[in-house]
Amino acid sequence: MENLDLTPPIAAIIFFIVVVCGHNFRQAWKQQPDGWQKRAWLFGIPAALGLLALGFLPLKL
Repeated sequence: MENLDLTPPIAAIIFFIVVVCGHNFRQAWKQQPDGWQKRAWLFGIPAALGLLALGFLPLKL
Protein backbone atom coordinates (compact mmCIF):
# COMPACT_ATOMS: atom_id res chain seq x y z
CA MET A 1 0.00 0.00 0.00
CA GLU A 2 2.98 2.34 0.37
CA ASN A 3 3.41 2.49 -3.44
CA LEU A 4 -0.14 3.72 -3.96
CA ASP A 5 0.37 7.12 -5.58
CA LEU A 6 -0.45 8.84 -8.86
CA THR A 7 2.00 10.09 -11.45
CA PRO A 8 1.06 13.31 -13.27
CA PRO A 9 0.18 11.57 -16.59
CA ILE A 10 -2.06 9.03 -14.83
CA ALA A 11 -3.72 11.81 -12.82
CA ALA A 12 -4.36 13.74 -16.04
CA ILE A 13 -5.95 10.66 -17.66
CA ILE A 14 -8.15 10.09 -14.60
CA PHE A 15 -9.14 13.76 -14.65
CA PHE A 16 -10.10 13.53 -18.34
CA ILE A 17 -12.20 10.42 -17.66
CA VAL A 18 -13.91 12.17 -14.73
CA VAL A 19 -14.77 15.17 -16.91
CA VAL A 20 -16.18 13.02 -19.74
CA CYS A 21 -18.16 10.76 -17.40
CA GLY A 22 -19.44 13.74 -15.41
CA HIS A 23 -20.61 15.48 -18.58
CA ASN A 24 -22.39 12.35 -19.80
CA PHE A 25 -23.97 11.88 -16.35
CA ARG A 26 -25.28 15.43 -16.41
CA GLN A 27 -26.67 15.04 -19.93
CA ALA A 28 -28.47 11.82 -19.00
CA TRP A 29 -29.88 13.49 -15.90
CA LYS A 30 -31.06 16.63 -17.71
CA GLN A 31 -32.62 14.94 -20.76
CA GLN A 32 -33.98 11.86 -18.97
CA PRO A 33 -34.53 9.63 -22.03
CA ASP A 34 -35.70 6.03 -21.58
CA GLY A 35 -33.25 4.13 -19.39
CA TRP A 36 -31.57 7.27 -18.14
CA GLN A 37 -31.08 5.87 -14.63
CA LYS A 38 -28.86 3.05 -15.92
CA ARG A 39 -26.81 5.51 -17.98
CA ALA A 40 -26.52 7.83 -15.00
CA TRP A 41 -25.15 4.99 -12.86
CA LEU A 42 -22.87 3.89 -15.71
CA PHE A 43 -21.29 7.35 -15.90
CA GLY A 44 -21.67 8.39 -12.27
CA ILE A 45 -19.76 5.54 -10.67
CA PRO A 46 -16.51 6.03 -12.67
CA ALA A 47 -16.74 9.79 -12.15
CA ALA A 48 -17.14 9.36 -8.39
CA LEU A 49 -14.32 6.81 -8.15
CA GLY A 50 -12.04 9.02 -10.21
CA LEU A 51 -12.75 12.03 -8.00
CA LEU A 52 -12.07 9.94 -4.89
CA ALA A 53 -8.77 8.73 -6.37
CA LEU A 54 -7.73 12.26 -7.30
CA GLY A 55 -8.75 13.57 -3.92
CA PHE A 56 -7.18 10.98 -1.66
CA LEU A 57 -4.19 9.47 -3.49
CA PRO A 58 -0.95 11.46 -3.27
CA LEU A 59 0.66 12.78 -6.44
CA LYS A 60 4.18 11.51 -7.06
CA LEU A 61 6.31 14.22 -8.66
